[in-house]
Amino acid sequence: MNDLQPEQAPVNPVVVCEGVSQVYETATGRVWALREVDAAFGAGRLSVVAGPSGSGKSSLLRILGGLDRPAQGSVRVAGVEMADAPARTRRLLQREVIANVFQEPASNLLAYLDVQSHLDLWRRLRRLPSTPADPYLEAVGLSHRARAVPGTLSGGEQQRLALAAAVAAQPRVVLTDEPTSQLDRSSASAVIEALLRLRDLGATLVVASHDPDLLEAADAAVVLDHGIVVAGAGSGR
Repeated sequence: MNDLQPEQAPVNPVVVCEGVSQVYETATGRVWALREVDAAFGAGRLSVVAGPSGSGKSSLLRILGGLDRPAQGSVRVAGVEMADAPARTRRLLQREVIANVFQEPASNLLAYLDVQSHLDLWRRLRRLPSTPADPYLEAVGLSHRARAVPGTLSGGEQQRLALAAAVAAQPRVVLTDEPTSQLDRSSASAVIEALLRLRDLGATLVVASHDPDLLEAADAAVVLDHGIVVAGAGSGR
């Protein structure tokens, strides 16, 4: 892994956040999930947002994916400001530019569609043609399961399918939250290998994870602790 230091920030980043903070109101008062986070994520790279549980990883990923608005700060995806964009613009970005892959594999899949049909559906939603020999299924090791439905796949296979389907739609960036956290080490290793192969096919991947193996495999990382960048972009280290 190459730490994403300020002087090493990508020349042409797909995602840039500046001064991003997030706060939640709880029964015991305000909780700051993020504090003035600066980060940039380059095209064609596997970048990890790392840190322990409660560090703000998922909060940052939800903001980058347009699912939540930050309390303050700027978020640009493919050059478009998202933090204060109207709902229509955010929906358009989520349909055309961003792909969100959620932590629970089943949340990304439809029980009645087979493996190949998931990729075809994502492509149709983005007005892309289907392809008979699918490089993305091959990349994630599921070519031999093309006609299987999700219920017959393992958790790791489901996660790899969700990633392949998202990347097949050719978004500018794929955001995925803790893709290995619910898997055994063998399945987690297969997911990490799938992420690397998808990156090699040109995908831009930003992953929230506390998995040390995934962090080691990544091209770059931003490490959070209690919502503050402590290593990587914006850390000054």
